[in-house]
Amino acid sequence: MFAFTRAGDRAGQDFARSLGAVWAGGSSDAAPAPLDTALIFAPAGELVPAALAATRKGGTVVCAGIHMSAIPSFDYRLLWGERVLKSVANLTRADGDAFFSLVGELALQTHVQTFTLRDANAAVQALRAGTVNGAAVLLP
Repeated sequence: MFAFTRAGDRAGQDFARSLGAVWAGGSSDAAPAPLDTALIFAPAGELVPAALAATRKGGTVVCAGIHMSAIPSFDYRLLWGERVLKSVANLTRADGDAFFSLVGELALQTHVQTFTLRDANAAVQALRAGTVNGAAVLLP
């Protein structure tokens, strides 16, 4: 597994490697090998053409966020070779079943940082500042 972070986010890259990533770099860095699949969690549309360019022919790019900024226009050749571009809005139940079957076979580690609902603004600030390692979760 390869992990991409904000450019220069050494702490995030170290965190990704500590969770099992074999390589971690900035979003503008070249992957060490063509990607089979790219999952984009950042709400940054400009990452879509870069992810398509890094993905092998026949590979898939999934925009995993609920919202995303505008995706800039890109050369059609990035879709050429049967690359697939999906969003959470057009994934099927079968896609979800296949994903969870695969997850069950992996030695996945997760990290969650919790915030009380009263501290929701602090959680948003931490996300914006890039100081959350893993997922930020609001507790009721």
